[in-house]
Amino acid sequence: MPDADTPHPSSPDVAAIERVISLIDLTDLDDSHRPDVIDGLLADARRHHTAAVCLWPEFIRRAADELAGSGVRVATVVNFPSGAASVADVVSEVDAALADGAAEIDVVLPWRAFLDGDVERARAMVDAVASRVHDTPAALLKVILETGELPDVASVLAATRLAIDGGADFVKTSTGKTATGATPDAVAAMLDVIAETGGRVGIKPSGGVRTVADALAYLGLADDRLGEGWATPDTFRFGASGLLGDAVARLG
Repeated sequence: MPDADTPHPSSPDVAAIERVISLIDLTDLDDSHRPDVIDGLLADARRHHTAAVCLWPEFIRRAADELAGSGVRVATVVNFPSGAASVADVVSEVDAALADGAAEIDVVLPWRAFLDGDVERARAMVDAVASRVHDTPAALLKVILETGELPDVASVLAATRLAIDGGADFVKTSTGKTATGATPDAVAAMLDVIAETGGRVGIKPSGGVRTVADALAYLGLADDRLGEGWATPDTFRFGASGLLGDAVARLG
């Protein structure tokens, strides 16, 4: 991963690695939808106290039951991965997910419509999902911008502002289903918009964050722009599947 003006720590200490683990949304959105893999993911999340799990809607009830009392939150995805569904269909997905026990909804921004100039369609999606999510106590909305498909930093800035204005609690880089996931330039731009809000919205780098060194580089960007105490599970997450393995291996 390019350094984006933030050096990679050569030998992260135990506290730094544990900080990374505490910020992971341990994710399985593999197309196979394998229940046995989900069982392992839930066990790992409970054992290592990750911030959340993020999985397909069909596994929400199992996850909510398995993780009850653990402090690990259950997240799922809607309008995923294309971002092309209708608002009505996505609202139905959200209602079902919340009823099944999801505490966090990651919705894909209609980024193709956004790039085509149909900003109102993109805004309508965020507004509609936000209204449903925020009617559920303690539920959070993350808006996936698919930054790897946006052509420049100006587009990332505009999409970030649209999501925040529409009620996002977090902005997230990527679905992990396109060629380009999180990048330092995109995350830096998103953090700059978050800083404009006084840091009241969180961020979730997702897609290609595989190592502790990658994670700490992104945390360095957040620490630089918003202060070293800002990035906590309430404001910062990593969407990742392999990152936990690297972190645990480093802890020995």
